[in-house]
This record gives sequence, C-alpha cells and structure tokens, in this order.
Amino acid sequence: MLRSLGAVVLRVLPAPRSLASLASDEPELRGLVGSCAVQEAPLQESGSGLAPTGPGWFVLNLADAMWLTTEGGEKKRSGSECSFETPMAEFEQVGVRIHVLPPGEPNGCYHAENQQEDFLVLSGECTLLVEGEERTLRAWDFFHAPAGTEHIFVGAGDEPCAILMVGSRTGDWTVKYPVSELAARHGASVERETSEPDEAYAEWEPSRRERPSAWDRLPWT
Repeated sequence: MLRSLGAVVLRVLPAPRSLASLASDEPELRGLVGSCAVQEAPLQESGSGLAPTGPGWFVLNLADAMWLTTEGGEKKRSGSECSFETPMAEFEQVGVRIHVLPPGEPNGCYHAENQQEDFLVLSGECTLLVEGEERTLRAWDFFHAPAGTEHIFVGAGDEPCAILMVGSRTGDWTVKYPVSELAARHGASVERETSEPDEAYAEWEPSRRERPSAWDRLPWT
C-alpha cells in the first residue's frame, strides 16, 4: 500500500508478525522458535553473595544475593546496596537495586537524571529531599521521579531503611549535581555544581563486597 505525503511517497508495510505466528503457518520455521529461548544466567559466589557472571534469566533470593557496602570507611558513606547485576551481566533496559540506609546517612549526592526513576520504601523510615522540599517516607510509601527531578534519600528513625530503586536506561544517561542548601544540611550536596560523577563523589567512600552490619534486622533475613 502506498501513501503520498506531499512529494514524498511512503510505503506503508503491514504490521510485522511474531516468529511464533509465522511458524504456525510455515512448518520449516517451527524449529526456530525453540532455538530462540533465553538461557539461564550462571550465578557465582562473590564473597558477599551470589551474582550473575553472564547474560540470561535468573532467580535469586535477596538474602543470597551479592551486597556492596560503604560502612566503616574513612570517607563519606552512602549505605549498602544490592543491584543484582555485575559488569559481566549488566541490565540493559532497567536498573534495579535495594539500598539500605542507616539513620542519618544519605544514599549519595543530591542530583537529577535524564531518566525516570521510581522508589518504594520496603522497611524503616527515611527523609526524601525532592526539589527543595523534605518528605518523610515509611514502609510502602512510593516516590515517582520523572526525568529531571532533583532528589536524594537520607536514612531516618531508629532502624535501617530499605528502599527498592528502579531506573530507566533508555538512551544516553546524563546527570546534574546541583548545589543545595537543604541537601548540604544532610551532608548530601556537592560544593560546586557538576555533571561528572567522579567529581561529585571524589570524597565519598567506594563500595566493597560485604553485607550491611544491620543484616539481622532487615526483613528478608
């Protein structure tokens, strides 16, 4: 079918059919459907839990997964996290992690990304700093951050706070770390605005493979 758009002629093609649909009509294609199956990813012990070492699907309990922490370091700390991925098996479309914050500790620098992010508090309490405002979040509170939303979390209350964090990875990733008086009061602001993570986190403790010290007080243990 042809459709004219001014001097340009566009060929409108029929909607593509799935391989499974084609195979139902073409016997010679039926063998290809099974060969496209996604393989299970290998999991390996990292020293602080299991982690994938190659692409594919996998099932992993949070209590058995690899954890990273900044606890006990000499620089600024940002809690502990489990991201379920490794440099050998990165998630291409969506980032997923569980972050655990002790009271008074931020999970990083106040920032805004060009990607959508969403957060669900699983346990404990935290202070959300968002667009110059403070909000107290508790278990099962959900925070939606459209692209460009300035935000960061700070642990609050008397117990560690666990937060499920999900972020889009479509297209190129960019970030801005603005100077914020509000975030500075919580130890979560850069001194000079930057778009370079290495500059923003120059004084922060790097993560190492280890479970958080409050492990026995977390809901999945």
